[in-house]
Amino acid sequence: MADQPDSDIRLPDPTELSKNMVKIAAQSQRLVTDFLQRQSANGGAGNADPLNIGGAFLEMTARMMADPSKMVEAQLNLWQSYLSLWQNTTARLLGQETKPMVEPSQGDRRFKDAAWDENQVFDFVKQSYLLTARWMQETVRDVDGLDEKTAQKVDFYTRQFVDAMAPSNFVMTNPEVLRTTLESSGENLVRGLDNMLSDLEGGKGQLKIRMTDMDAFHVGRNVAVTPGKVVCQTDLMQLIQYEPTTEQVYKRPLVIAPPWINKFYILDLRPQNSFIKWAVDQGYTVFVISWVNPDESLSDKTFQDYMVEGILAAFDAACEACEVEELTAIGYCLGGTLMAATLAYMAATGDDRIKACTFFTAQVDFSEPGELGVFIDEEQLKYLEQRMEEHGYLDSGAMATTFNMLRANDLIWSFVVNNYLLGKDPFPFDLLYWNSDATRMPPRMHIYYLRNMYQENLLVQPGALTMRNVPIDLTKVTTPVYIQAGKEDHIAPFRSVFKMTRHFRGPTKFMLAGSGHIAGVVNPPASGKYQHWINAKRKTYDDADAWLQDAEEKPGSWWPDWHRWLSKKSGPKVKARVPGDGPLTILEDAPGSYVKVLSED
Repeated sequence: MADQPDSDIRLPDPTELSKNMVKIAAQSQRLVTDFLQRQSANGGAGNADPLNIGGAFLEMTARMMADPSKMVEAQLNLWQSYLSLWQNTTARLLGQETKPMVEPSQGDRRFKDAAWDENQVFDFVKQSYLLTARWMQETVRDVDGLDEKTAQKVDFYTRQFVDAMAPSNFVMTNPEVLRTTLESSGENLVRGLDNMLSDLEGGKGQLKIRMTDMDAFHVGRNVAVTPGKVVCQTDLMQLIQYEPTTEQVYKRPLVIAPPWINKFYILDLRPQNSFIKWAVDQGYTVFVISWVNPDESLSDKTFQDYMVEGILAAFDAACEACEVEELTAIGYCLGGTLMAATLAYMAATGDDRIKACTFFTAQVDFSEPGELGVFIDEEQLKYLEQRMEEHGYLDSGAMATTFNMLRANDLIWSFVVNNYLLGKDPFPFDLLYWNSDATRMPPRMHIYYLRNMYQENLLVQPGALTMRNVPIDLTKVTTPVYIQAGKEDHIAPFRSVFKMTRHFRGPTKFMLAGSGHIAGVVNPPASGKYQHWINAKRKTYDDADAWLQDAEEKPGSWWPDWHRWLSKKSGPKVKARVPGDGPLTILEDAPGSYVKVLSED
């Protein structure tokens, strides 16, 4: 008979298995007791449905029941799929060659173990799950009469449920976990429960899944190590000026404003993939804003404060340090949204210091914000306000969970399997260390951003927003801009980023990079990874898909293309500037003290 199950699996030692089952029972009891005690100490579970999921699914159910025939048809289609799967599986058990009815999508690593294909039972479990998952998602998407927001919420949370119920997430239906459990007599589950207890303790009652070995990295020691000095400091940021590596540099300095949802060193993880180091090596005088990790003392800071005490203060300091009146800038993600508002404010006030600006995966038009829009409705914003009022800030875990849910299989369930079911320690990985080093959010700033950008989309409405009592208008910005987007970006979808080209009135260059929100940006030329698309045609496009149809695919990193663009706008070469040689006093060595403040401190 073909496709026999593995016969070389070592059976468990009965004595060891018995001992480990006792340990598992004791650890499980401790987990439940500890959880209940912490919930009681925190006043209970609180709002049972803070995201208003129940209301969305109730409306969907009512719409479905309004057309029973459609529901019956969907059920019949599902049963027909199951029947065909049974027939295929029976034929395979009888030694016949059959083709799978459904296969995992490309890049789905949940079913990479060979047993998912080679073992008839696990192959049936896998295909049964994939058929059901597909049916569930197609069924909810086919419900008529739902408004766009509700339909998007239902679709998103249906996928969350489908991902959570994957057979790979359970001991008895994951061949790798089952095999490991038998071979180790359950020792993997004992270690997994220890890991879970540790994560609960680290999250103070909330399950904070470790993605990497947090002790393997130290900011300033083996990440964020490009040499530089802190030359300016406000309540909201430290400004780092990096030491030159070339004898001459471009006259106009470059100021980078990263997002303050995470820390700046995503652009300076290691020397071999550091965008900051690479830019310094190309002859730019690089300044980077290192945002503060705010606590309750900064609860009244606003979006405008981030402009004044952040970007504008950085511009002033960079000009003073280099003794120039012109410079260039980069805004990344939320830092790019603020940068766009700052450019509009500068245009309104006659400040023309910025001669070129680059945007990394940044949105200004939030009419199609992607899946993050699922989290932005009035009920959820009120819930967020309530949470932030309790502490004076939004805790870092809330933001981290939101972003992780956008890629739940990669950023949640893969670690559940590795850490808790297989009982392994997470692998040391600098990117995941950075991802876990999250930051808090000041309430007034955060709600302003969510309401005015995501909910109301006011930034692209001329005069709808004011900064320092000055109405701002993106159409008044004539600065040349380079716009980077990631083709697989799930946080700032490239079609949304492309809309920026419609609002600025200066020359714009749009470039689409392979990969997503991080790897699409952090892709050094030496890596040889991914690709990017450039469209050299001199025409205006209404949408990103039309632009992409005419674009040319180029292999590898887009950084050299950006350098060719910016170098022409950075002025002549001058003698390299060393931090401290100019008018500004050195405050401390890079990466500074702000970046080292942990959210748990």
